[in-house]
Amino acid sequence: MSKYMMNKLMRAIEMSDADVAAYVADTAGFVDDWLAGSAGPARVTDDRELSADEYAAFVARDYGELYRLGAHPYLLWHFIEAVYIHEVSWPELNERYRDAVRPHGYPDYVA
Repeated sequence: MSKYMMNKLMRAIEMSDADVAAYVADTAGFVDDWLAGSAGPARVTDDRELSADEYAAFVARDYGELYRLGAHPYLLWHFIEAVYIHEVSWPELNERYRDAVRPHGYPDYVA
């Protein structure tokens, strides 16, 4: 079930410029607030639980690890674009993404 929550957190962040900025400024704080139900636009009845590895990957902004853990590739790419496009050019980001996910092959991302 936490793959679903990883995907939901990525979607919650990338849907709002303000949430992207808040996540980039304080990744651990944003993730903690989201898990507590007080950050991001989706304040619903989800269980909002992440495994320790998932939490660490979000806090480290480690998209290769999120991919390895089963984040949906489509949602992950849009999350990465939203978070990193202000830091690196699109071609560089694309190359970094390919390099980060290539070692992990094709993980099971079905929630």
